[in-house]
Amino acid sequence: MRRLFGTDGIRGVANADPMTPEMAVALGRASAYVLARKRGIERPKVVIGKDTRASGYLLEFALASGLLSVGADVWLSGPIPTPAIAFLARVGDFNMGAVISASHNEYADNGIKFFDADGFKLPDEIEAEIESAMDSDELRAFRPTGRGVGRAYRSSDSLERYVEFLRSSFPAELDLCGLKLVVDCSNGAAYRVAPAVFAELGATVELIACEPDGVNINEGCGSLNPEAMSKVVLSVGADAGVAFDGDADRVILCDEKGNAVDGDHIMAICAKRMIEEGALNQNTLVATVMSNMGLDEALRSMGGKVVRCPVGDRYVVETMKNGGYNLGGEQSGHIVFLDKSTTGDGILSALEVFAALALEGKPLSELATAMKTYPQILLNVRVREKRPIDELREIKSAIEDAERLLGEQGRVFVRYSGTENLARVMVEGKDESVISEIGERIANLFKEQLGEDS
Repeated sequence: MRRLFGTDGIRGVANADPMTPEMAVALGRASAYVLARKRGIERPKVVIGKDTRASGYLLEFALASGLLSVGADVWLSGPIPTPAIAFLARVGDFNMGAVISASHNEYADNGIKFFDADGFKLPDEIEAEIESAMDSDELRAFRPTGRGVGRAYRSSDSLERYVEFLRSSFPAELDLCGLKLVVDCSNGAAYRVAPAVFAELGATVELIACEPDGVNINEGCGSLNPEAMSKVVLSVGADAGVAFDGDADRVILCDEKGNAVDGDHIMAICAKRMIEEGALNQNTLVATVMSNMGLDEALRSMGGKVVRCPVGDRYVVETMKNGGYNLGGEQSGHIVFLDKSTTGDGILSALEVFAALALEGKPLSELATAMKTYPQILLNVRVREKRPIDELREIKSAIEDAERLLGEQGRVFVRYSGTENLARVMVEGKDESVISEIGERIANLFKEQLGEDS
C-alpha cells in the first residue's frame, strides 16, 4: 500500500510533513536504489525539473542530495514544464526523470513525481516499492564513498531541446503567422517555453502572468482562472487565448469571443481532425468519468466512440496503452497525444488545436461546435478525512436517489481528490436547476458530516 504517493506523485505543504527536505532526501535515495541499482545500472543518471515555486529550491537540493548519496549523477534543469522532463527522460541519456511541482495548487504547496526512462509515470507498484525502501535496512547500509558518490550538473540545453521538439511536432507545411494569441503562463513553468514556441511559429503573442516571483504561481491566473485570459482576448481582439497551469501539463483555451474551450472540447476538435485523417486509433478517444456526456455524443456523430477510465492522467495513459489508443485526456485540460508524448502536455495540446484551426481556416468558436456541452456542475468540499463513501449512509442514499431521478438523462459522480483533502461532487443533466439542487444537497451533506468545521 502507498502512504505517500497519490494519483500524481507526493504532494503537500512545502516544509511540512510529508513534504519536508528530510523526506525528499530519503525519497531520492530510495528512488535511485529501486529504479536503477536493482536494474544493474552502475551509475544512474537522473534529470530534475521544477516549477517556479520558491520552495522548489528547498526540495530540489534535498532530492538531488539523496540521489547523489547512492551514486546517481544528477542534471538540474531549473524551471521547466513537467512534460519536458518526461520528454528528456525518454529521449535523453537518463534512467529517470523527477519533477518538483504541485501543478495547479497554491504556491505554499509542492510535490515530487517521477518518470521512468520510457517517459511514463511510475506504476503504482514501483511507487509502493520506493516507499518501502525508504525505511529499509538494506538501503541504510548502502553508502557509496569516494568516487562512488554521484555528481551534479546544470543542464544547459533542456529548454532548447524541448522547444525544438514542440516546434517539430507542428506540421511542417503550416505556421501560426497571422494568428494573435493571448498566452497566460500562470506565472509557472511555461513562462520561458510557451512564448518562444508560439512566437517562433509566427504568432503574435500577448503575454499575461508571465513574471514568476516564487509566490504568484496560479494566483488569479492560469487554467484554473481562465477569466483573466478571456478578458484580455476581448480587449486586444485576439484570435484565441491559451492558459496553462503551474507545471504546464494542462491547458484551457478560449475562442475569439472570450468563451472557454476546456479539455473536452479540445479532445473533440482533435478527435474530429484525426478521424478525418484516419489517424485516431480504432476511432476511439479515452476520457475520464468526469468528462461531459456531450463528448460521447460528439464522437458518435463522427463515427467514433469514447472509452471511460478513472480520474487522473496516469489512468488515462494506462487505458490508452492497454487498449492501443492514441488520444485521451481530461476535462481539466490534461490531453495526451500518445504518438508524440507520454504524458499530458499543455503546449503540445494547444499546438494540435491551432494546427486544426490553420488547416480548416475557421475561427476557434466554430471548431468548438464539434461538441455540445450538457449542463454540469462540480462542487468541491474541503473535508477533514476521506472516509469511504459507502460508509456514509446518508450521502450514499442521496446519490442513489439522484441517480434514480436523472435516469439516462444525466449522471452523478462523487469522489475524493487524489492530491487534496477535497470531496468532489459532479452532477450532469439536461435541466440545470435540477442538477444544481442535487449537487448542493450532496455537497451540504459532506459539509455536515466531514467538513473541517463540522
